[in-house]
Amino acid sequence: MGSGVIDRGGGGGRKNRRGTAGRKPMSEINVTPFVDVMLVLLIIFMVAAPLLTVGVPIQLPKTAAAPLPRKEEEPLALAISADGQLVLQNEPIKREQLIPHLRTVAAERKDARVFLRADGAVPYARVMEIMGALNAGGFRNIGLVTEPGGPMLDGTPSAGAGE
Repeated sequence: MGSGVIDRGGGGGRKNRRGTAGRKPMSEINVTPFVDVMLVLLIIFMVAAPLLTVGVPIQLPKTAAAPLPRKEEEPLALAISADGQLVLQNEPIKREQLIPHLRTVAAERKDARVFLRADGAVPYARVMEIMGALNAGGFRNIGLVTEPGGPMLDGTPSAGAGE
């Protein structure tokens, strides 16, 4: 890294033949470049991390519902694509493996909340079937994820409808 020479002489002006009177090699490591590189890497990862979330392309229905409050533990998320494929967090899962897998996950988690994202083209019966599987897997707190900006029931547009 960086090594140099520290002058430890008394400044008397007398030198030996080699001109290194009182000088010893510096054996300290200069950590400033290391800290600079680490800070740059930290900023790069902080900027890039939100871009790394991979999702399933789903056309969520729009509603006027308010978003749910966030908690410390990241909630479990299950997505149903338009073709009926199930994706738990970011991993595809088969229908017959869903309930056993949910039971093992529920045993490990302290938060029994799950977010269900279903494409608008998925039939209502299929969504209810998956909600029943979530309930059987140990998750009683199911949040349905929608896009904001849908119409209100009285026909007026919601606050985010113009976005």
